[in-house]
Amino acid sequence: MSIGRFISLEGGEGAGKSTQLRALAAALRTRGLEVVETREPGGSEGAEAIRALLLTGGADRWNARAEALLFAAARADHIEKTIRPALDRGAWILSDRFLDSSRAYQGQGELTDDDILALHRIGSVGFLPDRTLLLTLPEEEASGRARARDGDSSDRIGGRASDFHQAVAEAFSRFAREEGDRVRAIDASGAAEVVTVRLLEAIEDLLP
Repeated sequence: MSIGRFISLEGGEGAGKSTQLRALAAALRTRGLEVVETREPGGSEGAEAIRALLLTGGADRWNARAEALLFAAARADHIEKTIRPALDRGAWILSDRFLDSSRAYQGQGELTDDDILALHRIGSVGFLPDRTLLLTLPEEEASGRARARDGDSSDRIGGRASDFHQAVAEAFSRFAREEGDRVRAIDASGAAEVVTVRLLEAIEDLLP
């Protein structure tokens, strides 16, 4: 049986994570691998229920601490019900967002990165992806893509102010600098198929 691997795709709004996840999954399947496509928040029955709570309603629906706890609870269920069983049977799991999104989005202001990591240790025993692919784009290009995708219907997190999203981008960049063994920054500009090749190159050492 082949060794299962867990790959997360991260980045800000409009970076192309969902598009690239589908393309990467298709490329891996051509190599004979079983691939599970999933997302956060979500990816299991319980986590999808929490997703609906997190992404709908007004901007003030949850305070920072309640929001972080909900994300951690959703992730714990996602790992237990979807990710670990797939890894155990030798599948590759590709997730549209994982822990680093919580660190970037919730770990600023009232909460720190250490707070988010502490919740992750409690809820998920510190479980991490084998590789995290961080899709990077200039802010203006990413904003334009997000507007084209969402129009006026952004969810309660995606619709936050531009300075918030700039802080998120800076946090992601810091993770790539400080945790380079796991987190690889990938230029997401240019043709989609070219970006997919870059992603494959970034996980080549993990492929059977």
